Amino acid sequence: MIELTQLSGKIFWINPHQIETAESTPDTTLHMISGNRIVVREDIATLRAKIVEYRRSIAAFGDQA
Repeated sequence: MIELTQLSGKIFWINPHQIETAESTPDTTLHMISGNRIVVREDIATLRAKIVEYRRSIAAFGDQA
């Protein structure tokens, strides 16, 4: 799970494997597999870094670093 922030400032945790797409319009909007859309404060680069860090922590990349 990765920690993200809603526009209201509320912190929440989300499973990054459930994110289908993300766009910056200019707010970062996550389009979830469930069809839900979530707007977060983090920019796309920060979101990507959090997802990569999470996947490395669970060894999702195997031997790739």
